[in-house]
Amino acid sequence: MSDFDMLMFDWLGDTLGMVLVFNFILVGPASFMTGQGLAQTWRPWPYLIAYTALLSVVLRFFDFALFRGELWSAGGFALGWAIQFILAAFAYRLTRVRQMVRQYPWLYVRKGLLGWEERH
Repeated sequence: MSDFDMLMFDWLGDTLGMVLVFNFILVGPASFMTGQGLAQTWRPWPYLIAYTALLSVVLRFFDFALFRGELWSAGGFALGWAIQFILAAFAYRLTRVRQMVRQYPWLYVRKGLLGWEERH
């Protein structure tokens, strides 16, 4: 292992390659769908905090069970949670904008990718 990978393993419980694979390929789509699901059912955004924390716990377990990563790595959990929260929040906002513009077309018009404004 390189010095960088050793540093990553000490702080995050795994190498950079495994962090990217697990966060973006394995659990990333689940986070995106979590954000979409919460927005589609009109749940408030703070629910994202709890659901993405659970996904980060699952991420740590998969890393431990499949590739002998560190199970109780606080840095790995925090990084995984931050990445999963960002993905879920992006999907949540994207879905909420689409909902507002489609459901209330007489009130709102899309403004960019992640926003809407009142129709004049």
